[in-house]
Amino acid sequence: MTKLLLSIHVLASILVVGPIAVAASMFPRYARRTAGEDGHSVGATVLLHRICSGYAIVGVAVPVFGIATGAQLGVLTDAWLLTSIVLTTIAAAILALAILPGQERMIESAEAAAADGTGTGTGDGADTQRAAARLAGLTGVFNLLWAVVVVLMIVRPGSTTGA
Repeated sequence: MTKLLLSIHVLASILVVGPIAVAASMFPRYARRTAGEDGHSVGATVLLHRICSGYAIVGVAVPVFGIATGAQLGVLTDAWLLTSIVLTTIAAAILALAILPGQERMIESAEAAAADGTGTGTGDGADTQRAAARLAGLTGVFNLLWAVVVVLMIVRPGSTTGA
């Protein structure tokens, strides 16, 4: 049972967190573009946001199967796992409370710009650049947290595997 839970946990991590990390990282670049260029930037940002938000819902499976695996292995009280749980919670909070709402605001602004033909939405170009830079920074933190969690899962301080 442990091998099955671990397999599902690892597969979910790769197939769910990976697309969120990539799509969230690409979003600011497309959000910086004006809709007037070719009309595709708004569509691209909407698609990237859908990937992030849709996979975020399914992403709940990653910690669920991770905790189930930890329980099967008897390591739920180990420091490396508790640290991973805390970092995963922080990453999820950043995604749910900052990245996804930030993407939504930028999409609304880009759609407003496309509708009124100004190319600047409700703010000016500098506002869009600042919002995109902030979103890129948040996404970087999100991705860094996941990288640390992956390292903790591989190294597992105190592990007897020698890895």
